[in-house]
Amino acid sequence: MRFEQPLCAALYTASSVLAAPQTTGYPVNGTTPGDFNSKCAAIASKLAIEGGVVHSAEFVAAGTNFSVPVYDPTCAQAPQPVTADICRIALYVSTSERSGFNMEAWLPSNWTGRFLSTGNGGLNGCIGFNDLAYTSGLGFAAVGTNNGHNGTSGKPFYNNPDVVEDFAYRALHTGVVVGKQITNDFYGKPHDKSFYFGCSTGGRQGFKSAQDFPDDFDGIVAGAPALAFNNLTSWSGHFYTLTGPANSSRFVPQSMWAQVHLDVLKQCDGLDGLEDGIIEYPLQCNYDPSGLVCSEGGNSTACLTPNQLETVKAVYHPLLNAQGDLVYPRLQPGAEMGAAVALLNGMPFSYTTDWFRYAIYNDPNWQPESLNTTDYDNAARIDQFNIQTFKGNLSGVKDRGTKVLHWHGGADFIISSENSARYYEHVSSTMGLSPSELDEFYRYFVVSGTGHCGGGVGAHAIGQGTGEVNNYDPSDNVLTALVDWVENGNAPETLIGTKFVNDTKSLGIEFQRAHCKFPKRNTYKGEGNPDVVEGWECVDP
Repeated sequence: MRFEQPLCAALYTASSVLAAPQTTGYPVNGTTPGDFNSKCAAIASKLAIEGGVVHSAEFVAAGTNFSVPVYDPTCAQAPQPVTADICRIALYVSTSERSGFNMEAWLPSNWTGRFLSTGNGGLNGCIGFNDLAYTSGLGFAAVGTNNGHNGTSGKPFYNNPDVVEDFAYRALHTGVVVGKQITNDFYGKPHDKSFYFGCSTGGRQGFKSAQDFPDDFDGIVAGAPALAFNNLTSWSGHFYTLTGPANSSRFVPQSMWAQVHLDVLKQCDGLDGLEDGIIEYPLQCNYDPSGLVCSEGGNSTACLTPNQLETVKAVYHPLLNAQGDLVYPRLQPGAEMGAAVALLNGMPFSYTTDWFRYAIYNDPNWQPESLNTTDYDNAARIDQFNIQTFKGNLSGVKDRGTKVLHWHGGADFIISSENSARYYEHVSSTMGLSPSELDEFYRYFVVSGTGHCGGGVGAHAIGQGTGEVNNYDPSDNVLTALVDWVENGNAPETLIGTKFVNDTKSLGIEFQRAHCKFPKRNTYKGEGNPDVVEGWECVDP
């Protein structure tokens, strides 16, 4: 899940995977730069896509502030600055008599020989134009689909398992197959390396490829993945059953969650050796809110009533079914302020409502306040098209040599980062591999103080998209780090994140932090400047 929140092609070298946009790259089937426009115009009539209809092929010049097409009003996005001369191809691909997907391919004029597929977010069918602009600007032939339906609602799933199948895996995989064909036809040669880049539902899609289609990619960036998807959807919805509506005695207002947050920091901020408002390793925090309970006659606006205390305790407790089995881990401490807005706001979580109504039960009358342990079990059991995406055996990518770079914000308020740690351990135990053995092909990083796919109080800019970029050096950029690993064998030991002043790059850097490869955790050395990476070290838990 994901809330919807430069030519410029570059050749990568061993010393600097992408130091800056360059003007060198593969020629387009022997053409000169001046021929690129006409080459683009001609490709539409030449493409023969099985089940596909090409709607348009147009040249978009670098420097254009591209107006994103409105496939559905709920997918409206701000204009995207295009930083490379590209050929933009729009098409539709049928997957059955009653399903299919819209797709875009953005092909830069100075191509680096790399293919890349982007992912999606939430339950949505919204093409990630921001990711297409970002990655095509870096020289990737980039593609993205609407994941089988237009819009952010789950209503298209209703009584149509073909659309659910597209959403679960088929649109992405088919889009990759089609995208590679388009790339080959346009440039006159196949790609050299293939990459995936996504977060949230996009992170789950990356792992779905790793688990079921290991030949699709040479490298995968999977951020904040919505793994154990059905269980996650149950977890997201169960918060409304804890809080009730805003007038419930169990409801905790945002102002009180601010007090809880301060109490979390009081108990856990110093565990990493520095009290700076950032919890480096949330798994280490065993938060107890009991000290916030109102004394007799106390002001309930500044403390927790007994009912509210039970709500807060439940928020930080794993979700279990009636048999005591784990459904989904707890909300990690440190994410409560974002969760107060997104999950603990006294309203049903829309993705949960839509998933149960239109995909699990095909019953538009199902009510989210009735969510219970039977629903948890039903969703996990039905598991349409194995959308859970929780297979622990990654032998396919391991044997092929594909590299998986998994990251998660340590203060994610939509998808608990504790589930990513759980999945890492699941892979380790399933495959019988130690962390050092997993390092060969799969590495996981917790990006402390970071919300859902970006933002937050921590050093959250790791190159995960437009607005989250410090530079293109592999040490500072999750995408170029993956390319360096795949093409040069330089596996990342840390991901350096940057926090800009007021989250504005032009104002300069406030601090940086080298985020550790799991299961190591970041600890302040106790002396020196904590705002630079040298002030910290990665230690075993």
